[in-house]
Amino acid sequence: MLEISELSVAYGAIAALNGVSLRVGAGEIVTLIGGNGAGKTTTLRTVSGLLRAREGRVTFLGEDITKLAAHRIVARGLGHVPEGRMVFSNLTVAENLDLGAWLRKDRQGVEGTRDYVFGIFPRLKERLRQTAGTLSGGEQQMLAIGRALMGEPKLLMLDEPSLGIAPRLISTIFEKIVEINRARGIAVLLVEQNARMALEISSRAYVLEAGRVVIEGPSGELRDHPRLKEAYLGG
Repeated sequence: MLEISELSVAYGAIAALNGVSLRVGAGEIVTLIGGNGAGKTTTLRTVSGLLRAREGRVTFLGEDITKLAAHRIVARGLGHVPEGRMVFSNLTVAENLDLGAWLRKDRQGVEGTRDYVFGIFPRLKERLRQTAGTLSGGEQQMLAIGRALMGEPKLLMLDEPSLGIAPRLISTIFEKIVEINRARGIAVLLVEQNARMALEISSRAYVLEAGRVVIEGPSGELRDHPRLKEAYLGG
């Protein structure tokens, strides 16, 4: 479904990615693990068209999208939930969800998706007229995911969904990610510093260090990888 081939990205003279390659198959949850500055967010931002690759190629559903504008990538079915959630804080929950469906013309379908989002995150329906900036961190994360789902993505990229969320809500967010994947067949590329939880819900994983993939494989095997256990799983 998604294939990243030898992707290199730089911020000016500073290299952020150096020949990164990874793939996400239909219906998979794949996780991308690494420390701060490893290049995880840069990878997602390049895939979604917010950054330009210096070298390499991004293919989505068989089409080269490396040079496409971000809104055209969204229209092809690739959703991005950014780090820090990035909800429109001065707009209501309802307005944020409406913006997620901006490119869609099927009004009836949009209403059906909205009902689906409310089924996953009932709290959003309860706070429909509340401004997004007044929501808790966990509620904002639910809204950010719901907003992305409104665009009917075939693949959903999630950047640090547990960041800044109360511990009691983190497991809920991860449960919802699995539910979205299984019930809707939406593939997921998950960037997450909580490596233990990410490996529990994913089928495969890649580990980034200094802009390069240094380890890859089935998540079950990587949970027992000595280097990964020492660096990310608490020994």
